[in-house]
Amino acid sequence: MMAASADVHVRICEQEIIKYDLEIKAFIQDVSECTGPQSKLTDLNYKVKEKFNNLRQRIQDLEQMGKEQDKESDKLALLNKVERHQKQMLSNQTAWRKANLACTLSIDKLEKEDLLNSENMSVRHRKMTKESLAQTSSDITESLMSISRMMSQQVQQSEETMSSLATSSRTVQETHEEFKAMSGTIQLGRKLIIKYNRRELTDKLLIFLALALFLATVLYILKKRLFPFF
Repeated sequence: MMAASADVHVRICEQEIIKYDLEIKAFIQDVSECTGPQSKLTDLNYKVKEKFNNLRQRIQDLEQMGKEQDKESDKLALLNKVERHQKQMLSNQTAWRKANLACTLSIDKLEKEDLLNSENMSVRHRKMTKESLAQTSSDITESLMSISRMMSQQVQQSEETMSSLATSSRTVQETHEEFKAMSGTIQLGRKLIIKYNRRELTDKLLIFLALALFLATVLYILKKRLFPFF
C-alpha cells in the first residue's frame, strides 16, 4: 500500500515537471518573439524565473523520492530521470539566456531607431513650425496692412464727411444770415405799412372834418340868405 502511494506521488511529481518544462518553453518562445518595450521583457523574465524555481523544486522532490526507494533498480531509474530533467532544465536555461540576449539587442535597436525617427520628426516638426510661424507672421502682417488700409480709408471718408458737414454748416449759416436780413427787411416794410396806414387814416379824417366844416359853412350861409329873420 505504501509502495502504491509512493508511485502516485512520483507520477504526480513527474507530471508537474513536464508541465513546468512545457510552460518554460512557451515563455522562452514569447521572449524570443518579444519586440518590447523593456517592461514587457522584464515581466516575461519574471514569469520564466518563477517557473524555473517551481521546476527545480519538483526535480529536487523527485530526486529525494528516488533516494528513498527500497529497490535499487527503482532508485537508479528515478535518479536517471532526475538527471535527464536536470539536463533539460539546463538546456532551457541556455535557450532562455540566448532568447533574452537576442530580445534585448532587438529592443535596443528598435529604441535607437525610434530615437532617430523621433529626432528626424522633431527636426521636421521644428522646420514645419518655423514655416508655420513664418506663414502666420506673413498672414498677420498682411492682416495688419489690410486693417491699416481700411483705417486710412475710414479716416479719409471721415475727413470728407467733416468737410461736407463744414460746407453744409457754412451754407446753413449763410442761409440763416440771409433769413435774418430778409426778416429785417420784412420788419421794416411792416413798420412802413403800419405808418402809411396810420397816415392814410389821418388824412381821411382831416378830409372828413374839412368836408363837414365846409358843409356846415354852406348850410349856414344858405340859412342866412333864405331865412334872414331866423
